[in-house]
Amino acid sequence: MAFTYLSNYPLEEARELFLRALGEAGLKPRVERVPTSEADGRITAEAVYARICAPHYNACAMDGIALKASQTYGASETRPVTLPENSFKWVNTGDPLPDDCDCVVMVEDVIETEQGVQLFGAATPWQHVRQIGEDIAAGDMVVPSFTELSPSALGALLASGVMEVPVIRKPIVGIIPTGNELVAPSSNPKPGDIIEFNSTIFSGMMQDWGCESKVYPVVSDKSEEIIIWLKTAIAECDLVLLNAGSSAGQKDFSVEAIQTVGSVVLHGVAIKPGKPTILGMTTVGEQVIPLIGLPGYPVSGILVLEQLIKPVLGMMSGRQIRAPEFVEATISRRLVSSLKYLEFIRARLGKVGGRIVAVPLNRGAGVVSSFVKADGIIHVPQNVEGYEAGEKARVELMRPMKEIEQTLVITGSHDPLIDEVIDIMRRTWSDSFVASSHVGSMGGIMAVKRGEAHLGGVHLLDEASGEYNRAYIRKFFPEGGVVLMRCVQRTQGLMVAAGNPLGVEGIADLPRLRYVNRQKGSGTRVLIDYLLKQQGIDPSAILNYDREEMTHTAVAAAVAAGSADAGMGILSAARIYGLGFIPVCQEEYDLLISESALPMEPVRRLITILRSDEFAARLEKLGGYMLDQPGEIIQWN
Repeated sequence: MAFTYLSNYPLEEARELFLRALGEAGLKPRVERVPTSEADGRITAEAVYARICAPHYNACAMDGIALKASQTYGASETRPVTLPENSFKWVNTGDPLPDDCDCVVMVEDVIETEQGVQLFGAATPWQHVRQIGEDIAAGDMVVPSFTELSPSALGALLASGVMEVPVIRKPIVGIIPTGNELVAPSSNPKPGDIIEFNSTIFSGMMQDWGCESKVYPVVSDKSEEIIIWLKTAIAECDLVLLNAGSSAGQKDFSVEAIQTVGSVVLHGVAIKPGKPTILGMTTVGEQVIPLIGLPGYPVSGILVLEQLIKPVLGMMSGRQIRAPEFVEATISRRLVSSLKYLEFIRARLGKVGGRIVAVPLNRGAGVVSSFVKADGIIHVPQNVEGYEAGEKARVELMRPMKEIEQTLVITGSHDPLIDEVIDIMRRTWSDSFVASSHVGSMGGIMAVKRGEAHLGGVHLLDEASGEYNRAYIRKFFPEGGVVLMRCVQRTQGLMVAAGNPLGVEGIADLPRLRYVNRQKGSGTRVLIDYLLKQQGIDPSAILNYDREEMTHTAVAAAVAAGSADAGMGILSAARIYGLGFIPVCQEEYDLLISESALPMEPVRRLITILRSDEFAARLEKLGGYMLDQPGEIIQWN
């Protein structure tokens, strides 16, 4: 074979050229559906939504007795209440809450007597009860596209009725070692024998990166044999590594073989070691198969795989390889911990105002979804009582520090559109990361004010002026420092059972219904309080008015399950559950953004999404939204 001169592409240029060539040729992940129980470590090919609520029934959260809370009112240490046997039911943790009960009293607080049981404290409605949809509500996005499924994510998916998930197929990487001098590993090689161990190294790297590997027998330095085995690997694999024979030597047939079965994008990269690398490709039907000629020296091969092939496998697998890491983070709210244990608290992380902020997630043992959302784990050491808000703690990262620093932190009012924005962002820019938490409009305002979030959704009605959001921004940000951005108008109304069997017509009917409410401080709670005041209705006249849920979908789940007759929420949540819906009003759902966050790339991307056709299409599918110049700055001062 004639001597062939190599090209000398700079590393960055070579990487960009190869990735662009593969993308233009149509390289993309391949999708398959697998049982959820077998999907550990796999990457989702699309967003996955809950099919059922978790829990899907009102569940007793403690061993003890189930009863009506009203039976215990007035009980105290000095005046215990005695209940006869027929007025309560013994239950175990996980039992369905009996239909005629609304709370559970722990067995430790129950004193058995000949007359029944004595209670030395009053119970409250829904105490020690895991309500329907407490963890996950049907229709909630459990995981977005291109997300690695952890064991806890699998638990969340199964708990929410997802039995099968669409995942990216693990790329199969074929490894063909070549060279007359290569021999199988041996403890007694002859002079001149070179033990073939590169394939073991490369195979291990592929597995660490979420791929499957297929190692072929050692091929001799004959062009026709290399081509035969290369064709075999192309038929069986998604990417092929041809090891050794990639320089310009007389017995190096890799370039000729790759050109025979496909095309060479470049041959030679300006790195040392690793210069004689070959980057090529071929196609089988619509599938693009990268073909890589690796130098024979192991260090060269490892370097080339790390610098040039790892990004290609990222395109094919959707996987990002990361190493464990710890960081010092500022705790956003007070954490109390037992002195007895080393406690691990799941948290969302983001860089806001130059510091890493850790927002603790629900610590409940049954709240598996918090592990899906977690970016890190706060370590509270033994013999430490906890942390005050603003203190720093050691946090184990579940995502790389670079991702945390690029994460857009959204804290505020719940709306499914935020999940859709996150998914569009992930599908459009693979380096985009969003940490979102639902704490209500007031919670979002305070998070932005304390520098714990870049932005938050708000929809707070001012009773005096009848306008949304502006009065609250003027009150809490008299010195400015934030902008109010138009997002959507959405329909709020009463969610009722399908077909509206109780004939609900509006707010005036609430005193005769069992109600499920949103938490205090949420915009929806402010709205319903305002509407009741307008109609002269005392909230105390509405049964279960103090029963609170954190999201619109959780309210809808309660109505759909029949444990409530009505609840205020948005049309999209009612549609998810097939509920009846009585429109009440249109409201403004806007985004409160810190001025310091406006120049950030993730914020600019978010604004682009708000103005996109894809976002409009998703909102139309959800229902109940109107777009009016989204992304426009609203004058509030």
